[in-house]
Amino acid sequence: MGRLSLRNPLATPEQIAESPSQRQGMSAKYEASMRSYGCHLIQASGTILCLPQLVMATAQVLLQRFYYLASIQDFPLRGIVLGTLFLACKTEENPQTIRNIINVVDIVVKRDRGYPEVVTDGYDSEYYELKNEMVIGEMQVLRRLAFNVQVELPYGLLANYLRSLELTDQERVPQLAWNYVNDLLRTPVYVCFQPETIACGAIFLAARECRVGLPTSPPWWAVFDANAEDVVQVAKAIRALQARKVPHIMPLSAHELKMHGEGVLDEHVAQMRKEMRNKLDAEMKFASQEKNVDEGDGGGKRSQAEHVDDGTQPKSRRGARDSTSRDHNRRRHTSSRSRDTRHSSYRPH
Repeated sequence: MGRLSLRNPLATPEQIAESPSQRQGMSAKYEASMRSYGCHLIQASGTILCLPQLVMATAQVLLQRFYYLASIQDFPLRGIVLGTLFLACKTEENPQTIRNIINVVDIVVKRDRGYPEVVTDGYDSEYYELKNEMVIGEMQVLRRLAFNVQVELPYGLLANYLRSLELTDQERVPQLAWNYVNDLLRTPVYVCFQPETIACGAIFLAARECRVGLPTSPPWWAVFDANAEDVVQVAKAIRALQARKVPHIMPLSAHELKMHGEGVLDEHVAQMRKEMRNKLDAEMKFASQEKNVDEGDGGGKRSQAEHVDDGTQPKSRRGARDSTSRDHNRRRHTSSRSRDTRHSSYRPH
C-alpha cells in the first residue's frame, strides 16, 4: 500500500501471498474464515443500527486492509470490528455512540453463539473491557493505515455500467450484480482490485447466471478500463465465497484464540451458553417470586379491609365504632383550625 491517493490502496503481491497472520502460523483458509466472520459482524450490526450500506462497506474494507498490515494473533477480531465500525461511522458522517455500537456487536455475537440476548450494563467490567478494545482497535487501524481511510466503493460505477450496457430493464441482472458487490466485501477482493474491476466482475457473473449476452466488439470490460483476467478473478472469488461456509463460533479475543489452538473453544462456548441461560432463568424466577409476593401482600390488605366493612359485625358495635370515629375526626378538625389561626399572619379588618 503506497502513498496517499484518492484511489484505493492495494495490497502488494508479497502481502497477498503471505499475510502477517499466516507468517505467525495461521492457515490461509482459517484466516479467510476469520475475515469473513468479522465482516459478517459489521454487516449484521450495521443493519440493526440502521446504518447506510456505505458505512458498513467502508468498515469492512478497512478491516480487510488492516489484516494485510497486522496479524489477527496480535490484534484479535472483536476489537478491530468495533474499531473499524466506529471509525467508518465518523468518516462517512454518520456518527453513533460508543455504547450503541458495543451493545449491538455484543448482541450479534451472543445471537450467533446461542447465548441469551441480554444487553450489557454500561457500568460493569464487561462493558469497559469492550470499550477499551474499541478504542485500541480504532487507534491501531489509524496507525497501521497511516490515517489513509479513503475508501472508493463500486456502487456508483455499477449503476452507471448497468445503464450503459442497457441492463437496467433486465429482471434479475441489476439486483444480482448488486448482491455480488456486497458479498465481495467478505473477501480480500477490495484490497486487490480497483472498483472498476469489481463492478465489471459482478456484472459479468450476473449476466452469465441470467444468460444475458454482453457486447464483445469492442469488449465491454475494456470500455470500463478493466482487464479481462482480473474480471474473471473477481467472478471466481464470488464463486469461492458461495461455496465456503463460515462457522458462527470464531475466536474473538486473545484468550479465545488460545483456546482455539488448544481445541477447547467449542466446549467453552457450550459451557458459557449453559451458565448464562441458567443465570437468566434464576433471575427471571426470582423476579417472578417477588412479583407474586407483592401481589399477595396487596391482596391480603384488601381482604382485611373488606372483612372489616363486610357487615358481619353486630350493628351496635359498628354504630359505637362509627360514633367514636366521628368524634375523633371532629376533634382533629377543631385542633387543626386552632393551629391555623394561631400561626396565621395578622390581617386588619
